[in-house]
Amino acid sequence: MERVRVGLVYGLLRTEERLLIAALEARGAVVERLLDRQVRLEATAPPPQYDVVVGRSVSQQRGLHVASIFEAWGIPVVNPTRVLEVCNDKLRTTALLAGAGIPQPRVIVAFSPEEALVAADELGYPVVVKPPLGSWGRLLARVNSRRALEELVRHKRLLGGFHHGTLYIQEWVPKPGRDIRAFVVGEETICAIYRSAQHWVTNTARGGRASNCPVTPELAELCSRVARAVGGGVLAVDVLEHPERGYLVNEVNATMEFRNSIAPTGVDIPGRVADYVLAVARAQRPATLLAASH
Repeated sequence: MERVRVGLVYGLLRTEERLLIAALEARGAVVERLLDRQVRLEATAPPPQYDVVVGRSVSQQRGLHVASIFEAWGIPVVNPTRVLEVCNDKLRTTALLAGAGIPQPRVIVAFSPEEALVAADELGYPVVVKPPLGSWGRLLARVNSRRALEELVRHKRLLGGFHHGTLYIQEWVPKPGRDIRAFVVGEETICAIYRSAQHWVTNTARGGRASNCPVTPELAELCSRVARAVGGGVLAVDVLEHPERGYLVNEVNATMEFRNSIAPTGVDIPGRVADYVLAVARAQRPATLLAASH
């Protein structure tokens, strides 16, 4: 049987990318590494001979644009552009989850400093102000008073740029010193971790400690609903534990890091992702071969 040909697009060759390459090669795939900042893609040229492309760009812009060209060539991408477009934008994620009836913290979006202040007064302090685009817990702010928010939105107005034009204001959830990151492949929640920290930002990239979180039926069902809402793929779903309202979905990550979660969960995360990638390739391969024959 012909070996599956995988193009892996990356920005940094981190532990995750190395583990994923090793898992794919151990399963017989041929993996070609594509460093995104050195890639040249001519959209009108014949497509390269890949059965599937895996997007692991750190840059959301590069990842989305590279995926768009490969998809236009008829090559499946994990994750596809429809998923990236939603998950890269916290506002679009929030809107889509709300439409699907998935529980999440209250969010009010404003487009001027004046309306941002009204929104925060409505939610009640403290509030969390986030950039709609971004990752790794950067540019997050917990704002404890109206005066502090006035200064924050003034700074955003002076900085300018599309990152600061939309004011995403979220209610503060009194989580118990931790949140949950659940790893979803397809629609299956394969494992989850608690991310614990003394700081209110619990991202492991910011020093949060990972420990195993049991995947209860309730958590698994919630994450499956999230996956269906955003379009499936390989996802990390961040969940808050509200003392009265239970699980609330905070964010959905479409280019997840997982190196700190393998040991505490005991789950071969790169292996499960590799299996999914190869399944996507094999499902597409008959159509790809048929197109090539013409």
